[in-house]
Parts: sequence; C-alpha cells; structure tokens
Amino acid sequence: MKTRIKELRAKYNLTQAELAEKVGVRRETIVFLEKGKYNPSLKLAHDIAVILETSIDELFIFEE
Repeated sequence: MKTRIKELRAKYNLTQAELAEKVGVRRETIVFLEKGKYNPSLKLAHDIAVILETSIDELFIFEE
C-alpha cells in the first residue's frame, strides 16, 4: 500500500510529530505509514484524512 501522507502533510506544513499529535499516535507510526510498512485502523485512516482534508481513498493507494 502506498500513501500520500507525506505529500499532503507538506502541503499543510505539518511535521510528522505534529500530525502524530493531532491524531493521537506516536511519530514512529506516521513514519511507518509513510513508508507503507503499517496498515492503519479505519479510525486512524479517517482521522488522518480529516486532518489532511482529503478522503481515505485519496490518501491511501491500494495495489494488488
């Protein structure tokens, strides 16, 4: 799975730590998400999408 978290985070001038704090996770979780090494819960995916003003479908790219 690929994500657009890093790209959208930069658009809103947020650091990994700031985004992590806003959604209630550790910064390392954001790092793993950006690298595609962690599958978030639906709630976490939703919370990140809300902060980055996008949809879950736009935020995460699922590959087969």
